[in-house]
Amino acid sequence: MVFLSKEMVNTNPTVMKMKSTYSLLVVLLLQLISFCPSSAQAVGDGKGQGTFLFNDAHFHLTNYVQEGTDIREMLNIMGDKIHRSTLFGIPVQQQWSYRVTGDFAPQYYLDSDAPLYYYSFTDAYIAMAYKSLSKADQARFDPMITGFNPTDMYAAAHIRRVLETFPGVFTGIGEFSIHKEFVSSKISGDVASLTDPALDSIFSFCEETGLLIILHNDVDDPFPKPSTPNYTEDMLKLFKRHPQASITWAHIGLGRIVKPPLEYGKFFEKILADPELKHVNFDISWDEVAKYLMQNDQVIANTARIINMYPDRFLFGTDNVAPSSQEKHLNVYHMYDPLWKALTPEASYMVRMGNYERLFDAAAKRVRAWEAANVGKPKKAPEPTPVSGAPKY
Repeated sequence: MVFLSKEMVNTNPTVMKMKSTYSLLVVLLLQLISFCPSSAQAVGDGKGQGTFLFNDAHFHLTNYVQEGTDIREMLNIMGDKIHRSTLFGIPVQQQWSYRVTGDFAPQYYLDSDAPLYYYSFTDAYIAMAYKSLSKADQARFDPMITGFNPTDMYAAAHIRRVLETFPGVFTGIGEFSIHKEFVSSKISGDVASLTDPALDSIFSFCEETGLLIILHNDVDDPFPKPSTPNYTEDMLKLFKRHPQASITWAHIGLGRIVKPPLEYGKFFEKILADPELKHVNFDISWDEVAKYLMQNDQVIANTARIINMYPDRFLFGTDNVAPSSQEKHLNVYHMYDPLWKALTPEASYMVRMGNYERLFDAAAKRVRAWEAANVGKPKKAPEPTPVSGAPKY
């Protein structure tokens, strides 16, 4: 090996050229680092400008009286914090009964004893709001169909009609409810049931089309009594009858007063380990759910342990309804800050971002393929009815 003296190093042309090249590379590397945020920043720590925290797997643009945030204002609220979001309304309308509340106009289902009723126009409203956007802005939303009555055997026909009327728009159905505290008993008409053939026909149509399903079904009754049957067994049977459906169980079955039953973690681990339920995922949306999952260090640790074991099965959503500002819209996300810290980086990313993109992109691809094969094709004419003037016999 040859060693050069200090004087030779300072004057040797080859060495001088190497030093110059090295200095240039260092400068370029420093510039690259300064202009390219880390992958952790780019998807979730929120410390830099232009970073995204999450995709919103559960969001209502409108409220229980079908009013809400303008969709362009919603884009401003999402800003550089929420990359993509589901987009749905509320499938029911709160009736304003003057006999009940007089001049007070109820805005929420707890504001009045007057009933709720299914409101089908919500689907057209969501579709037209979405279609008013540029293609680039549309790419940030995944609209969902909600305006159907799950007790009606014609519900699947309504969903099909929405796809045919607004091709290229919808990715799934929901959030819709079967058993929901305070709400189910207020809806006019038949009470929804997990054993209703109408619900099976909806799920079967979603298997055919690829529409993703977001279902709200409480895990238990409000203020349950010991040994009182709840709806969980029927719900799991429903899920197993439709193995080709992509299902998200909203709020992991919890509610405003529907608390986690004893040993809920073990119950969930059993579901997660069941190969017949591998098509079922879970969202941890709603501030009412966060109050249970974030109540103390032990619960946070157990929640993180389960999610770290099954990171591909959980999604985060806000469950916000017509938010008025970004600060308010992000409140639910920050309620979960202890959970984000307790999860592995990989699990945190999947819950906040990755699982949404995987599931909703797969659903959209299947729905677009179904539309291409079915929308606009000739249909068999319906049978004549007495109203049409056709003979009865």
